Amino acid sequence: MNTLTFKSYTARVDFDERDNILVGRLLGMTDVVSFHADDVISLRAAFEEAVDDYLETCAKLGKSAEKTASGKLMLRVPPAVHSAALIAAQASGQSLNQWAAKVMAQAAHA
Repeated sequence: MNTLTFKSYTARVDFDERDNILVGRLLGMTDVVSFHADDVISLRAAFEEAVDDYLETCAKLGKSAEKTASGKLMLRVPPAVHSAALIAAQASGQSLNQWAAKVMAQAAHA
């Protein structure tokens, strides 16, 4: 997956074969913010403009701009997975939260 990041917003970039353009969409939010361009340099500019336009529009409407993530995560996993994760965390000398954050960061390549 190809991504761009600007002002803490990340967008996925794909190639639209039908229209022969690069297209992007902000990830991790319910508001739809997309952009497109013919080349990579123009795509980055269109991405940054889309983020700035989104933030300006939210401000004009008196609406809070969506953040891509709050940092709070509630998961439901099978009890066996929960137990195994708890044991792995304790074995590494970490809290379950610290261990899970580290494992998720590694899995997401963050």
